[in-house]
Amino acid sequence: MDAKLYVIPGSHPSMTVRLMLEAKGIDYKRVDLMPVVAKGALRALRFPGNTVPALKLDGRRIQGSREIAHELDKLVPEPPLYPADPAGRVAVEQAERWGDEELQAPIRRILWYAIRQDRSPLGSYSEGARLGVPIGLAVKTAAPIVAAASRLNEASDENVRADLAALPGILQRIDDWIAEGVLGGDPPNAADLQIAPSIRLAMTLDDLRPAIEGRPAGEHALRLVPDFPGEAPPVLPAAWLEPLKTPAAA
Repeated sequence: MDAKLYVIPGSHPSMTVRLMLEAKGIDYKRVDLMPVVAKGALRALRFPGNTVPALKLDGRRIQGSREIAHELDKLVPEPPLYPADPAGRVAVEQAERWGDEELQAPIRRILWYAIRQDRSPLGSYSEGARLGVPIGLAVKTAAPIVAAASRLNEASDENVRADLAALPGILQRIDDWIAEGVLGGDPPNAADLQIAPSIRLAMTLDDLRPAIEGRPAGEHALRLVPDFPGEAPPVLPAAWLEPLKTPAAA
């Protein structure tokens, strides 16, 4: 099986597909693309969309972590990414969809907002990446890319403050799914691998990690993704972080 995975360094859905390929025992070549610039590159590579993760598998082009998950389960049934029983599958697919459609965006907005305040951590998120230029040079010339990514992801003051206010509820939802057995099984299912990378990415921000690491959602993320490149120092306004200090976030 010939597999080539196009990713952006630090991308949580890209990490999701990397974990799925590894779980299925599929060897793949990783191709790193620069944020923002990736959109044009993927179009040039004849992918139907302009987002990562993008997988070229035996000549076929597949995009999106959920689409890739379903295709991988057809091609390599073991270990399964979805339960065999109908009710369990529905629960996992609902959690997976939420992780894709509701969780990814706020974590991405918060990250780009933080990077816009301080670009120095960019190199840490590119650890292990091969971008075609030295990482140091990429970081020094990244201001236009950071500005464009922040704008494309709508990482405004208003949106990021709202995302932070919503984060305790997001974490509680994940905790509840773990308690119910929808998440946290062995082997991990598609929802586990969809959700854990987003929470693990959030934990690379020093502003957020203390509110996450001691609860089930944080432990789940660390177990499935022990190593996620990147570390961002505190930059978020203290008032915006107050919702994370409530009992619901403890």
